[in-house]
Amino acid sequence: MTMSLLPVGIIGTGKYVPDRVLTNRDLEKMVETNDEWIVTRTGIRERRLVSAEQASSDLAYEASLKALDAAGISPEQLDLIIVATITPDMAFPSTACILQEKLGAKKAAAFDLSAACSGFIYGLANASNFIAVGTYKHALVVGAECLSKITDYTDRNTCILFGDGAGAVVLGQVPEGRGFRSFELGADGGGGELLRIRGGGSRCPVSPESIEGKQHFIYMAGSEVFKFAVRIMGSAAEEALRKAGIEKKDIDLLVPHQANIRIIQSALNRLELSEDKCMINLDKYGNVSAASIPIALAEAVEQGRVNEGDHIVLVGFGGGLTWGASVIVW
Repeated sequence: MTMSLLPVGIIGTGKYVPDRVLTNRDLEKMVETNDEWIVTRTGIRERRLVSAEQASSDLAYEASLKALDAAGISPEQLDLIIVATITPDMAFPSTACILQEKLGAKKAAAFDLSAACSGFIYGLANASNFIAVGTYKHALVVGAECLSKITDYTDRNTCILFGDGAGAVVLGQVPEGRGFRSFELGADGGGGELLRIRGGGSRCPVSPESIEGKQHFIYMAGSEVFKFAVRIMGSAAEEALRKAGIEKKDIDLLVPHQANIRIIQSALNRLELSEDKCMINLDKYGNVSAASIPIALAEAVEQGRVNEGDHIVLVGFGGGLTWGASVIVW
């Protein structure tokens, strides 16, 4: 027997970024770098940082309220909450459970998902399937990060890149012909050592030695990750388009992971798109990992760059190594 799947799409978006701004000029006073070098190589001019008291669930809460308001539903109507993050409030309970309590979404199942910068797309794929088969009606998918709390501000190779923030979407049933048309997810665990935090887990628990060795901060083999990203961003998007039966020329807006302007430009070249068909905001927020794509999507909606019937492509890559892409008919 063939199961008939319900059409599922995004019915509300929201974002939240902290008030504190860390500019490239500020970083010049902290490490040996300069504004021109950062902008030329990354495209980043500033990023947002949380206060000492803020955690990922606080950012997720603010973004979620906006997404729920845009969707026109209450927290009590949520059936599922997925939070994609590499900076959970704590090892457990999950940040999703903490968010569920903050929202008062009493009937929602809740769990965290860890796929680094690809986490939001992984979350969309999971949540949309639950709705498509009729298990749930409404799901909240959030990307939330406090990367400033795991960034070594004496390491000029990484501290220039990362920021804090959250983006959220509400998923629900949409009219036939709308919504998610395809997903492309992948991983290459052989590249896991290229982008990671070694300390804090069962392999390398917290100890005076792990703290002394800075094992609780982000490590990245920049050039190797860059080469991987340039290759995978374009190929993942192309595969998602193939699965959806949509041509490159039909893309109305590309919403990529906001890691590096040169990586984004390489994806645009491969997809034969002009920059005006791409949502770019990394100059303001830097790399916000799992929050990067949903923040950019919410901002695109705010700016009126997303219209009914548009073909939207989301694509990202991250530690793991992981990648994900999705085609949506808005």
